[in-house]
Amino acid sequence: MYSYANNMISKFQLITLATFVVFIIAGVAAFALYRGEDSATQLPSISMWGTFPKNTFDQHVAEINKTLVQPIIVEYTQKDPNKFSSEFIAALARGQGPDAILIPADTLYPHSDKLALVPYTALSQRDFRDTFVREAEVYLFDQGVAAIPFTLDPLIMYWNRDMFDTAGIPTYPRYWDEFVALNERLTIKDANGNVRRSAIAMGDFTNVTNAREILGTLLFQVGNPVTLRDKEGMLNSTLTRVHPASPGPALEFFTQFVNPSDPNYSWNRGMPQSKSAFLSASLATYFGFASELFDLRTKNPNLNFDAALIPQLRTDGIKATYARMYGFSIVRTTASPNAVYQIVSLLTAPSMLAQLSQTMYLPPVRRDLIAQGSADPYITNFGEAALVSQMWLDVDPQKSNQILADMVGSITSGRKTLLEAIQDAGDQYDIVLQQAGQ
Repeated sequence: MYSYANNMISKFQLITLATFVVFIIAGVAAFALYRGEDSATQLPSISMWGTFPKNTFDQHVAEINKTLVQPIIVEYTQKDPNKFSSEFIAALARGQGPDAILIPADTLYPHSDKLALVPYTALSQRDFRDTFVREAEVYLFDQGVAAIPFTLDPLIMYWNRDMFDTAGIPTYPRYWDEFVALNERLTIKDANGNVRRSAIAMGDFTNVTNAREILGTLLFQVGNPVTLRDKEGMLNSTLTRVHPASPGPALEFFTQFVNPSDPNYSWNRGMPQSKSAFLSASLATYFGFASELFDLRTKNPNLNFDAALIPQLRTDGIKATYARMYGFSIVRTTASPNAVYQIVSLLTAPSMLAQLSQTMYLPPVRRDLIAQGSADPYITNFGEAALVSQMWLDVDPQKSNQILADMVGSITSGRKTLLEAIQDAGDQYDIVLQQAGQ
């Protein structure tokens, strides 16, 4: 909103406003008029910044150029995730920003006012929803598409086959309530009650790897989206006891495993990081990302484990798991929005995304590619997870991680009741979101 003294609009303001409107109309027209170009037409080179790995991106571009008469030129710069926002904003202020960005979906919202949205006349909501997995819908804004999905990395469950077989358990848990019985058969405690081997690692943010994303998954499954945009497009927290889908059940389940007086006690902050515990065969299940598969294999080649969709609620739940997603966004200040859109279209062509999926050993973001199936058992499970993946729009994942960690810690320490912890976390998160939106 603009503030005008004495309700008067100066000539300078009128000129500025008119220029801005013309720019927006020109940008929309550029997209709307796009009908594709002949493959022999040379597109201008573009610059792109992101936090996506440069080696993988450059390899992807090289593979695409093998199929083109005229190669595309993308000058990609990989940025430190902790410095991306400040460097991006500073570059735009100097008039030296990139033409496009490639960053995680949960860090996109603070930069949405700096993007040229792809209008629905160029890419309809129906086509977008039919093409990409459900999680990609966070890119659908009122005026257009904020990013074109590129990669997806879902949170899954790795489970130790030897530990399950030895305990006489024939298969992995598909529902969370199965961990009650699993704890009795897999968790081992000494005479003093100290946990020596655990069925599940939950309840603490200090040594539970991916705790933010695990708790987020539980919140999604009970129907709480963590954040929502209001009618004005502002982001608000749903971590509040008055929200229709209370976070309470998710928090109760998450925190029970660190309560020594709870029958399901199986974890505490004196134990090693959950990923390390899984690698040393002292933890039966580990909730990690699909991209961690080869790291687990490399660090312990003798570990006999498998992967599966993360457990779900047996009844009255939403099938969901957290996933990290990258997407291409066009920067509003670019001189060639149409050319950037054409290059992004080449970067996300179905055949190229299929090849990228094989290169990265991750599920594709396109529904049709997942529907083709795979002979690889891991990719099959990853694809199942991709279809039910979710994430939440954030402004600062590190701050939200701390808020969630404090909420959990205040419950497990007894400093606050469940409702008090939820309400305080929701209030704190709203302040962070509001400050970012100013």
